Amino acid sequence: MLRYRTFRNTDPPILTALWRSRAGQRGLAVEVSPDLFDQLVFAKPYFDYDGLILAFDDDRPVGFAHAGFGPDEQRSRILTELGVTCLVLVEPDCAEAEVAAGLLQRCEAYLHRRGAKVLFGGAIHPLNPFYLGLYGGSELPGVLDSDSLALELFQSHGYTEIDQTLIQHHELSNFEARIDRRQMQIRRQMVVEVTEDPPARSWWDACTTGDFDLTRFELVPCNRGPAVASATFRSMEPSGTATIGQAAGLIDLQVDELHRRRGLAVFLLSEAFRQFIRRGIMLVEAQCMKRNVAAVGLCQKLGFEPVGLGSVFRKKVDSG
Repeated sequence: MLRYRTFRNTDPPILTALWRSRAGQRGLAVEVSPDLFDQLVFAKPYFDYDGLILAFDDDRPVGFAHAGFGPDEQRSRILTELGVTCLVLVEPDCAEAEVAAGLLQRCEAYLHRRGAKVLFGGAIHPLNPFYLGLYGGSELPGVLDSDSLALELFQSHGYTEIDQTLIQHHELSNFEARIDRRQMQIRRQMVVEVTEDPPARSWWDACTTGDFDLTRFELVPCNRGPAVASATFRSMEPSGTATIGQAAGLIDLQVDELHRRRGLAVFLLSEAFRQFIRRGIMLVEAQCMKRNVAAVGLCQKLGFEPVGLGSVFRKKVDSG
């Protein structure tokens, strides 16, 4: 008989074993441990025991799901009006659809009790409270196209796909910087400044990316003044792990509104790629929404190639 309960302090080994039961599923971190779960999930200041639900078939653990919330507009605190079921993971050797449905139902009930008016399926920035570094890649992508159980689950429970995330890779061994008149002009007028471990731009950013080594590249006029563009990358492994980082993930790209469409983003990212190559980093990942034509075009111009898709699901809460 299936039964469900909320998280207990003795559960990390259970979650680790369940995660490993899906070994080989694309998008799931391979080397997981209770300590890694503690670092990337349980240690978050907003972690709530009631939002993490475990499923059992009699006494055998068969799955878990985790629900949470994103930040307010200032990204200074949790806002419970928007709730997200970040992850649904079920052991293969069980009634997967039934277990997943029971987990989702309890996640939705939790979010509703906390005041959620809109529910999302699959975490994506800024509705990304948990699992960065464990699911997806450079960022949380919603629900990966390889996660067939979760895709079918949300589609069959009243969620609508509202957008898709395009996951892209750039093998830097093939990188060649663009050389044209505009790029040469930028080189004469601008300088790239690099900051290792830059300060977080908000409380939310500190909570979600603070476990990773960050590098920020800023494009600054030679005659000084504020930066006109910036790009922030994270290591693809959490800080303190034994793995040597060979890949970087682009998590933030900003160009001042008055300086857009001048080739600054191409120049800045090209300079970042040059530095990564010198450090031995040979792969860069970027994610963008499929409907963001400008971002997709920028990635194509720089030589990124699509490697996967994520889906973002949304469901309005019945106020009745």
